[in-house]
Amino acid sequence: MFGHKEAARFTYLGLYALQHRGEESAGIFAFNGKKVSYHKGMGLVSDVFDEKTIKSLRGDVALGHVRYSTTGSSHSSNVQPFLASHKRGHIAIAHNGNLTNARELRQILEESGSIFQSTMDSEIIVHLLARSKDKDYKKNVTNALHELEGAYSMILMLDEILIGARDPYGWRPLCIGKLEGAYILASETCALDLINAKYIRDVEPGEVVFIDRGGLQSIKPFPRTKHASCIFEYIYFARPDSNIFGKNVYLVRKALGKQLAKESPVKCDLVVPVPDSGTFAAIGFAEESGIPLEMAVVRNHYIGRTFIQPSQFIRDFRVRVKLNPIKDVLKGKRIVIIEDSIVRGTTSRNRVRTLREAGAKEIHMRVSCPPIRFPCFYGIDFPSKKELIASNKTIGEIKDFIGLDSLRYLSLDGMLKAMPLPKDEFCTSCFGGRYPVGPPKRISKKMLER
Repeated sequence: MFGHKEAARFTYLGLYALQHRGEESAGIFAFNGKKVSYHKGMGLVSDVFDEKTIKSLRGDVALGHVRYSTTGSSHSSNVQPFLASHKRGHIAIAHNGNLTNARELRQILEESGSIFQSTMDSEIIVHLLARSKDKDYKKNVTNALHELEGAYSMILMLDEILIGARDPYGWRPLCIGKLEGAYILASETCALDLINAKYIRDVEPGEVVFIDRGGLQSIKPFPRTKHASCIFEYIYFARPDSNIFGKNVYLVRKALGKQLAKESPVKCDLVVPVPDSGTFAAIGFAEESGIPLEMAVVRNHYIGRTFIQPSQFIRDFRVRVKLNPIKDVLKGKRIVIIEDSIVRGTTSRNRVRTLREAGAKEIHMRVSCPPIRFPCFYGIDFPSKKELIASNKTIGEIKDFIGLDSLRYLSLDGMLKAMPLPKDEFCTSCFGGRYPVGPPKRISKKMLER
């Protein structure tokens, strides 16, 4: 946030709205024109901050981040925003995405004398900026961005200047808002809604916006290229009350459910959504199929998202604590579970076992996206094929592993048909293995086969 005396407090509230994007750590930097104050730590926003720390973050420019690690381990040294001080001032960065040439750039920088404090690819950007000899900070930023390959939506703070940038492919969302004359940059519009800010527009793919005392300036320093917005943002990652890539997430998930019902009908007594990300596809499935929808699985909202947890042990434990079936609704019923996706399969297996124990007579599953068979290198934690169940098992084998009576996935064509944007504007590499930008440099093609 730029230009509000309560910038840190509003940033803190915005991070609450964006907690679903990362639960490992949180941090906020603020600048009052003379010095930077900051606070960050491991855990949820509510664990890291209290009233005392918020009051200590003084200034009308603030930058905050919640982290879910894809590059760099879950460790205190990797908590963002990342801050560096150098002769021209302070540089802070909050980064969403993955740089595919991070290893190559890091090696080049280390060989020329750079010393890294973390394992994050985000720190590479700070080093590129600090090394630049150009006195024009806009040229410094654009020169650094031209060195990067892969996915990034990022916010930079150069003392009293706030900068937002998206890669030319537009993988990750980033929007612009205003509140009482102050500018806001955020991953999703739900953060704007929480603080009653007005949504202005998205930062466009390949656009860089500079916000200072003179207002907002925009440049587009990259050649125009075909967009590759992450389709998994619509399927799972973003909040349903957000508008990303210009369209509402809830409506897209509902459309996915309707298309799924058309492609894969089933004879059942009840449609049962898996809260929360499967709920909205289930609404669409129930409407299209005419099968009653029952919220027969209740979520404990004090437990976080299982998919983005850093270890399988924590994921399994949280599945047991997180969802509880209503036995009186399920007993003797044929049910169809609507899932947004199946990644490793273990979460779904545990859920189905619990539903069987609760008395469900038949359990069918319908999935509102195609099988995920390929790793993602752009910011979603699908690290290798060996961890993706659809890369190693047929749909029939997945059905048996999970313990289902039937299993069907939405087709690739059906998924794209339900999307609000032209199908060639999405990245679907996790389904088909066609990557808009190649895998990380210095990683052999064998990684795709692991």
